Amino acid sequence: MKSEKLAVISQEIAKYSQKIDDEQLKQVAKLCHQAKRIFVAGAGRSGFAARGFANRLMQLGLTAYFVGETTTPSIQKGDLLVIGSGSGSTGSLVVDAQKAKKCGAQIATLTIYPDATIGKLADGSIIIPGETPKNESVDHDTAESIQPMGTLFEQLSWLTYDAIILELMELTGETSESMFPRHANLE
Repeated sequence: MKSEKLAVISQEIAKYSQKIDDEQLKQVAKLCHQAKRIFVAGAGRSGFAARGFANRLMQLGLTAYFVGETTTPSIQKGDLLVIGSGSGSTGSLVVDAQKAKKCGAQIATLTIYPDATIGKLADGSIIIPGETPKNESVDHDTAESIQPMGTLFEQLSWLTYDAIILELMELTGETSESMFPRHANLE
């Protein structure tokens, strides 16, 4: 017997993924491709999706770091900070965005609310439909979900990061086969 709840979740993802703008996605992929180094940030469950993205960037052969790890160096001019934040106003991520801008780095964001603080600082944004109880923006939620809190945003973020990777594979000429030798072998 199929799971009704899983079917509804899949329908939500299918419905709202259609609203993600391909040009925004390509713009962020281009920013990644042009960056000297890519720093990725996200908090909570959005941070888990962002970590997966940083991992794939490394497997593409790009220099990528997840913000907050002890081996993450200082951000500089020529670098890119990619921030996943549904609300666009998560305190620690706002501070990171402001520091990155001050250092001359570019910023890209995946967000529900592009007019929130991080979106206003960003050089490229991918607007992802969603809802979050942490909305401090004047904008309204852009999706309705049976799932709690920001779950739909987090799921669509993961898939959007994967779509960026596919764009980057085209830009770099990388394939799954050429990426695999960079897969972790100390697991």
